[in-house]
Amino acid sequence: LAFGEHRQPGTGSMGNPAGPAAGSGSALCPAPVRRGQSDDDSPPDTTRSKVKEVPGLCSATFPGGHKLSVMVGDVGTLQGREVWHPAANDSTFAVVYAAIFAGQRLVMPTSAPNDEWERYWSISATGSATQQPVMLTTTNGLIEDATSAALSKDRRTLYYATNASDIERRHIWSVPVAGGTPRQLTSGDGIETNPQPLASGKQVAVLYFDVRTPASVALITESGGKAKTIFPTLGSDFPTDAHVAPEIVIVKAPDGLEIHNQLFLPKDLKPGERRPALIFVHGGPVRQMMPGYHYMQFYHWAYGYNQWLASQGYVVLSVNYRSGIGYGRKFREAAKSGGRGNAEYQDVLAAGRYLQTRTDVDPTRIGIWGLSYGGVLTSQALARNSDLFVAGADLAGVHLWGSALDTAAVSYRSSTISAIDGWKSPVFLVHGDDDRNVDFAQTVGLVQLLRARGVHYELMVVPDDLHESMFHGVWIDTWTRIGGFLKKYVWEKQTAATSP
Repeated sequence: LAFGEHRQPGTGSMGNPAGPAAGSGSALCPAPVRRGQSDDDSPPDTTRSKVKEVPGLCSATFPGGHKLSVMVGDVGTLQGREVWHPAANDSTFAVVYAAIFAGQRLVMPTSAPNDEWERYWSISATGSATQQPVMLTTTNGLIEDATSAALSKDRRTLYYATNASDIERRHIWSVPVAGGTPRQLTSGDGIETNPQPLASGKQVAVLYFDVRTPASVALITESGGKAKTIFPTLGSDFPTDAHVAPEIVIVKAPDGLEIHNQLFLPKDLKPGERRPALIFVHGGPVRQMMPGYHYMQFYHWAYGYNQWLASQGYVVLSVNYRSGIGYGRKFREAAKSGGRGNAEYQDVLAAGRYLQTRTDVDPTRIGIWGLSYGGVLTSQALARNSDLFVAGADLAGVHLWGSALDTAAVSYRSSTISAIDGWKSPVFLVHGDDDRNVDFAQTVGLVQLLRARGVHYELMVVPDDLHESMFHGVWIDTWTRIGGFLKKYVWEKQTAATSP
């Protein structure tokens, strides 16, 4: 790390100042603008190229110009040697995560700025510094994190979970660490993650999910095939048959971007009948909702709750808006998202407009709900389009990006509160007052704005609790209250009283 790239906060004492890069850059080390991060339509920042470079101040390299060197050390002799480095300015290996020993080879996960997908590569642990890495994961798909890949007991095979060949789900693939053609081991309507090869070399344990099956441990054979669940055994009281299979619906945003969504239709929906509808917006935003139970805790519950809402008669649409994962790097790093322009809201609005066109949806009874970033978008929907969204549940949402209260600031214009005068619809607010992710003040401040405008709100504060409640009982209470609120203001569409 170059001297000028240090971001330590510092204390102001001698020898411990704030790092030069702690702010937004300086004349000698301007902060570069990454793809998707620009606040406006101005051309990319080229300031750095105009500044006389001070060697070692704003960039760090080894002799030769490369920024990465892979070393292997001998624990007996305490000697190390370089086994590989990329060429200078090789963007393919701009981000390389910790290498994994695989016998006589090393396996390296990478994330390249010019590649839509994450990759795994291997190199020889005894090779020369100029050897060429072998790309293992030639499949084009998301490999989300370290839990998505694992080596076989003999260290010769890499198993990984990806949405290659099925962009809406996760399946298990394998490839020899020396290189070769990857093999798809699982397919179909199931979702398989977290591969763990067993010592026998004959089976791989996975976490398994599908439309009706919550988180389960399953086994697949080394040669692939259908996953066989082994734990837990669902009780007879689990409502397996009450589930509906979500349909994949693709909606185009106003700028033409395709947005993938899951549509839950009530089982008792009759031809010609119009039902109230709800949109669910996930948090993150680096998440992807799927047509089945989710591998992350809250979204596992949210999927179940959306199934319950469908069982209550609602048409439910879960929206995979831009800046989420699963659909490539450009989608994840979408321009003008969040506090830089709120571009993702157009995807939510497009989903709402789509619901209005359906012959099985009552266009005057559409609500919305979500937690965290989902709370952001719920509040955006209610502030900007109370004409469409008649009510919502905002759980721990952000209502002001940054701290600027300047109406000319992009962050302010991108925030919910910039459109507060348009907020007419009732809202159910939930927030833990010890939230470490979203400051509790985001909800406290919103309440004052709603109160001043006579907007009906119902507030559930969870004392001494975090961003997502740590208590099962609190969640049961939360789900119950949200359900009652939505029934009153979406299903029955009662007129809201003015909040005190």
